[in-house]
Amino acid sequence: MEPEEPEEPALGRRDGGELGGRGLLELAVASGVVAWATWAVVLMPGFRRVPLRLQVPYQPSGPQQVANALELLRGRTGKTVDLGSGDGRLVVEAYKQGLRPAVGYELNPWLLCLSNYRAWKAGYHGKVSFLKKDLWKVNLSDCYNVIVFLAPSVKPPLATKLLAELPDEARVVAGRFPFPSWTPASTLGQGLEQVWAYDMKEVRRAAQSRAEGSPV
Repeated sequence: MEPEEPEEPALGRRDGGELGGRGLLELAVASGVVAWATWAVVLMPGFRRVPLRLQVPYQPSGPQQVANALELLRGRTGKTVDLGSGDGRLVVEAYKQGLRPAVGYELNPWLLCLSNYRAWKAGYHGKVSFLKKDLWKVNLSDCYNVIVFLAPSVKPPLATKLLAELPDEARVVAGRFPFPSWTPASTLGQGLEQVWAYDMKEVRRAAQSRAEGSPV
């Protein structure tokens, strides 16, 4: 009686069966390499000079998020900036709505290229600006409309910066996550599409009231 042939390893099966342990491991490693390569080439360049606690991974805004944010800025005038502008869609839509000048601050060079392409495609090349600048080092004293789609971890230090630099007439619109210590003047949407608007004059007044009411 001839000896039985060893069973063909799951990884090499051609009958559509499930991958074995080795196959799953190789698939996981391959997926990890792709993810790492995407991060290293596309996303990492803008993070190298930013402290870890202030880094904000890129996450594109959905159409309803953009619409809600700009609805809370409708009818306003003055310089409009998007802090961490990503692929530029909020800046382009702000300009389209009449908010001018419209500027995006972004460190990632690939996202800046994508932003400029988006502006060119919309017919706004040279009319909107996308600047490779660290939002923590930009002076915002001439900004009257500020869009912030950033992670919760950066909201407290960013609140301090905005309070110190923005004029009283400025309005800040936050997407995805609110400023934890500020009371919004208005809000729109629900869930991931919710946005919050803050008027700096009222934010400062509330902060001053809290400071005066605090025990020395």
